[in-house]
Amino acid sequence: MLSADHRAIVKATVPLLESGGEALTTHFYNIMLDEHPEVRPLFNQANQASGAQPRALANGVLMYAHHIDQLDQLGGLVSQIINKHASLNILPEHYPIVGQCLLRSIREVLGEAIATDAVIEAWGAAYQQLADLLIGLEEQIYAGREAAPGGWRGTRLFRVARKVRESDEITSFYLRPDDGGELLAFHPGQYIGVRLVIDGEEVRRNYSLSARANGREYRISVKREPNGKVSNYLHTRIDENDAVELFAPAGDFRLEHTDKPLVLISGGVGITPTLAMLQAALDTDRPVHFIHSARHGGVHAFRDAIEAMAARYPQLKRFYCYEQRRAGDADAHGIGYLDETRLAEWLPVTRDVDVYFLGPTAFMKAVKKHLKAIGVPESQSRYEFFGPASALE
Repeated sequence: MLSADHRAIVKATVPLLESGGEALTTHFYNIMLDEHPEVRPLFNQANQASGAQPRALANGVLMYAHHIDQLDQLGGLVSQIINKHASLNILPEHYPIVGQCLLRSIREVLGEAIATDAVIEAWGAAYQQLADLLIGLEEQIYAGREAAPGGWRGTRLFRVARKVRESDEITSFYLRPDDGGELLAFHPGQYIGVRLVIDGEEVRRNYSLSARANGREYRISVKREPNGKVSNYLHTRIDENDAVELFAPAGDFRLEHTDKPLVLISGGVGITPTLAMLQAALDTDRPVHFIHSARHGGVHAFRDAIEAMAARYPQLKRFYCYEQRRAGDADAHGIGYLDETRLAEWLPVTRDVDVYFLGPTAFMKAVKKHLKAIGVPESQSRYEFFGPASALE
């Protein structure tokens, strides 16, 4: 039970978290992943190595401590967490492991003089409150997906019906349920969890669903990363008719249907969730501006598909920006980076628009800044992170 004294102690530790939170969470991950190999599949080791995961956890812990009296002020953070957890099948039995390692890290990083028994007790109570909240909300997601038509809990076996090369770096995988049963619908913008065993080691990853729900199959489109263990495995060792296990779709980055013009902005493989959004939006009369940035034409995936849609749907306007145009590349509407001037020119005349954007973090930071500068309301600019969430300020 989280008492008033517990709350006061947790809030008093906020300055310590602000100055040393990342060191604490890095130590936490080192302990947990070293001593509890059963949870390793739940974490992308590349994000550990880059520091992205510890930074994201430090930010989350800090936000929780700041708002421990008013958890409703956490806004979309809780929704982001529970959806990511549900996509990877995080279960109640995982939480005590996290709690034990977190409290131990607080003691070992801050030292016993600061992390007294009272501090550890307070943070133990605070962690349990948060764990109970997340476990309850995640169970609602699991139960809802299981009860829905075509839904399931845990893993379900799928087969690769088709494998299609989309660019020099991106390949699509069309996945159909091995049991031939009904398939759970999803919202445009959501992602799916994939479970694989690579050289005897279990791994789990999230991939955006890159085509809208059709009741027959899911499509994911995967960029091959130079040192990506899972992406390289999918590109080189998974072929048509091979089996993969999927967790049911999740995610709170969803297309909202309004009468405002829709703007979809993507960089690189960030195009994937916007494709499902675009397909759904074109079923309406809603004006759509589709803006995509790529390094060059060789890595520009789905250009032919977008061109075909533009020819068919007059409400769709599309713009492409290449960092550089190589010999043989099709024309782009801009060469260089997607800057404020280009964005202002390519958006509708009105700034009362709904914008969804996704791509590399540096790209997203720039887009967020440009949108604000040209007058798009921040409340109407929505974005998603492929990896651990981080600030765009």
